[in-house]
Amino acid sequence: MTHSHILGTGSYAPSRILTNHDLERIVHTSDAWITERTGIKERRIAADGEVTSDMAVAAARKALEMAGTDPIDLDMIIVGTISPDMPMPSCAVFVQAKLGASRAFAFDLSAACAGSLYGMAIADQFIRSGRARRVLVIGAELLSRLLDWQDRSSCVLFGDAAGAVVMGPTPDLARGLISTHLHSDGAAAGILAIPGGGSKYPQSEEVLAKRLNKISMNGREVYKYAIRVLPEAILEALAANGLKPGAIDHVVSHQANVRIVESVVDRLGIPREKCWLNIDRYGNTSSASLPISLDEANRAGRLRPGDLIAMMAIGAGMAWGSALVRW
Repeated sequence: MTHSHILGTGSYAPSRILTNHDLERIVHTSDAWITERTGIKERRIAADGEVTSDMAVAAARKALEMAGTDPIDLDMIIVGTISPDMPMPSCAVFVQAKLGASRAFAFDLSAACAGSLYGMAIADQFIRSGRARRVLVIGAELLSRLLDWQDRSSCVLFGDAAGAVVMGPTPDLARGLISTHLHSDGAAAGILAIPGGGSKYPQSEEVLAKRLNKISMNGREVYKYAIRVLPEAILEALAANGLKPGAIDHVVSHQANVRIVESVVDRLGIPREKCWLNIDRYGNTSSASLPISLDEANRAGRLRPGDLIAMMAIGAGMAWGSALVRW
């Protein structure tokens, strides 16, 4: 039996930093208000002319270098994003072209903040079946261009960035991606959405005037939903593998709000120091958040062979899930 394993990680964040104090000059808010409610101190903003595929490629190159993989050897490229370069074609085909990965088939998936976790689950199935040997999974978001900068409840939360992993097979059953567990609930779609620009509300002067083409979020409901389903998702992964929360060495999570992450690990009885946190520096980078956190923890030497890593993410849809990885 073949398992899939993470062979390399990479991440990228634009150089421009937008601090909470900078936001005080843009919208009615304060550093204290943002920090207390979210844990965010600053976020990154893409440069003029920089697009989502540019960030994705920068993160991908680092992951490929760590994995010792040439782009031409990739079989498959998956990009989790809700902010592609353009509605059509996919961001992934631009990444393929920029990398020179001409053998790979490429596509986007839309699971918002859970995009990279969904992508890893799909890659895992292709690798286990023998249909692919080298898969590049990327989470990349340029959300600053999808924000209503007059809405202080949402514009303070998000940032631009990309994270990537290269996955491949391993015959070592003691390591690799043990299992993934994905869920969706379309009945909750209205609490986090970009209503305009699709077939329901096609682009028009009215859509632009009402800012329906920007992120709309009921933060209170998202918080309540997340702290309910994420602990359940982690427990589901542990139960599927006959494990208890105490077996977890690290939690690598999508980070939308530090209070969500802390609430989940507290409910599971997992020490907070086992969770890699960087939301204070990046804000919510949606699908990029989980692979960025994994890359930072990896490059910092926190992840050691044999460590058990629990992953979790939740995003618009609602879409959420968990995974267990033996490093």
